Amino acid sequence: MILTGLRGVGKTVLLNALRSAAVRRQWGTGKLEARPDQPLRRPLSSALHQAVRELGHPQADAVDQVLGVVKAFAQRSAEPGARLRDRWSPGIDVPVAHGRADSGDIEIDLVELFSDVGGLAADVGKGIAVFVDEMQDLGPDDVSALCAACHEISQAGLPVIVVGAGLPHLPAVLSASKSYSERLFRYQRIDRLARDAADQALATPARDEGAAYDDDALAAMYAATGGYPYFIQAYGKAVWDVAPRSPITAVDVAVAAPEAEAELAVGFFGSRFERATPGEREYLRAMADTAVALGEGGADVDEVGSVPTADVAAALGKKPQSLSPARDALLKKGLIYSGERGRIAFTVPHFGRYLRGSTS
Repeated sequence: MILTGLRGVGKTVLLNALRSAAVRRQWGTGKLEARPDQPLRRPLSSALHQAVRELGHPQADAVDQVLGVVKAFAQRSAEPGARLRDRWSPGIDVPVAHGRADSGDIEIDLVELFSDVGGLAADVGKGIAVFVDEMQDLGPDDVSALCAACHEISQAGLPVIVVGAGLPHLPAVLSASKSYSERLFRYQRIDRLARDAADQALATPARDEGAAYDDDALAAMYAATGGYPYFIQAYGKAVWDVAPRSPITAVDVAVAAPEAEAELAVGFFGSRFERATPGEREYLRAMADTAVALGEGGADVDEVGSVPTADVAAALGKKPQSLSPARDALLKKGLIYSGERGRIAFTVPHFGRYLRGSTS
């Protein structure tokens, strides 16, 4: 399964909830967060080490054998002749099982690794679940290997599942790696909440505390948050703190709005904006202005849509080629994404609104 969506819609929360469900079924589970500068071997080895230990397999020899394969996979550098200090293991106190999952070819090794841990899980009638956050940050070779391994275990009917979470362009990343990934995974887009769900997210916990929102307050909250879960949390907290009595009114929302916006400006928008260089910030602001000019975003809907890179370049009065370094850096930093050739979009909802209101 692949969960996709913008920042702040709850992908990681859902990933953790799915992992908790697997734990309750006594599956072995492991989680990792992909990083652009880190190959898959180390974090995946740590995740599978934990997953194998959670299985509770009664035969210690069988467990040690599979952990030895995990250790071999972890220590096998993709670079021939790697020095001893570059070899690494995820704290597995068993001998290395040489000759399995240690060829150096990540695709071959990952298929063998998943096959072995899947067989161990099948022995006890359970499963292994691997959860990968920020999956779009995996390197091309690792993405290809992960798809191949998932395809192999699917064909073999082994009880191993991979659940990934990432930005909206993750399906395109997977498809570019392996064409069969389109039918290999179940894709679920996680988006902002519909009005009734957003109202419920506010009204239900308030009711549990003996309070309520009136209809105008709920309408004002949805207008301010756009239904994005992280914004609902931020505004909900601020409104709850300032409202003098129940029911909470639209006036209370208006009074609390500056506090909520200040919190978002620092913790949600500002922390990301600070990662950009001056040239990259100029590019981001041009994106926001272009979105408005093209009608791709406004005060309510904002930057859900993408904008052409050529139009951003035109707004800056520069050639698109000269802006490639800034664009590529923003892509690597996860501030923008490209869902289709020649178009880009913000990974953070309402980021354009923040930029248009920022003067620094």
